[in-house]
Amino acid sequence: MRVWQRPTLDAVAARAGVSTATVSNALNGTGRLSETTRQRVLASARELGYAPASTARALARGGTGVLGLTMTTYGDLPVPYTEIPYYAQLALSGIAAAHERGYLLMVMPSSLSPWMWLNTPMDGVIHVDPRADDPVRSLLRERGIPMVCDGRPPQPHWCDAWVDTDYDAGLSLMLDHLTEAGARRIGLSLPLHDDEYPHLIERAYASWCAERDLPVLVEEYASLPDYFTAERDAVSRLLNRDPRPDAVIGVYSDSGHNILAAARHHGLRVPQDLLVACISEDSDYATTTPPVTTLSLRPDRVGDEAVDLLIALINARGGVDRHRLVQPVLTPRRSTRRPVRRGNGTP
Repeated sequence: MRVWQRPTLDAVAARAGVSTATVSNALNGTGRLSETTRQRVLASARELGYAPASTARALARGGTGVLGLTMTTYGDLPVPYTEIPYYAQLALSGIAAAHERGYLLMVMPSSLSPWMWLNTPMDGVIHVDPRADDPVRSLLRERGIPMVCDGRPPQPHWCDAWVDTDYDAGLSLMLDHLTEAGARRIGLSLPLHDDEYPHLIERAYASWCAERDLPVLVEEYASLPDYFTAERDAVSRLLNRDPRPDAVIGVYSDSGHNILAAARHHGLRVPQDLLVACISEDSDYATTTPPVTTLSLRPDRVGDEAVDLLIALINARGGVDRHRLVQPVLTPRRSTRRPVRRGNGTP
């Protein structure tokens, strides 16, 4: 009977074709390694199931071996982050990335008191969706531990460290796809919010339209407290325009459902009368009627990069790029596929 043996540092080094010192540097975010080497070592450790005992080493140097993951707060309004696919995938990928490097990652509820934010033991923190008026980020900065933001802070500072998606590339993927399907009047349903996400989306959209001399068609809506109704109303305002858009895109996880509902209310068929796409990680869009084209912001990659950057800051690794962009991925589906017309002009 074969007995399982815990993988060793030597085994990871042999698999990756590097020294044990290089493996240690890659896993701990230290040393001067190329990103290719670092990723090769991490992949080898993952394949072998190797998990370093970094917690003990962290305690030896006065650390905790614990990382925090925090979500922004909206006063007393409860936000079910774990039910939103983006945040669920981000948290899972962050946990996996931390474990690969021998750290624990603690997902912290937004309801913590200021005393808890200031005193919970951790070596560094990933703060998700920093806002212009962000009490959590202010408390964490006051504490003075390393912090990486998922999303660009609205009020940038020279020392900020963040990981975000390349929205210019993502909007180009989506909008180019729509124009290839024949769209020339593409509407954008845009939330009003004090984080940087909607502003970056709007700038990328407006820039893309200007480069192609296409109209900018934006309807804004309040994202709180009920963005479902507010967005459907915004899409209805877009569809009431004359001439109306021939495509509409949304930027929140449920935007595709909201746009489809508004199209049905207006008696429009998707994709025959209106093309629909949205930014979302929700796999349910593969089974809607019709299936909806989505742009993934790759929260799995964002979580991995955020953990890697945070550990690099904790270990004071030199030459680290403090601003990292993740490339999004477009998944085309039937909602953006114009039906082939027959000889008599009907679909």
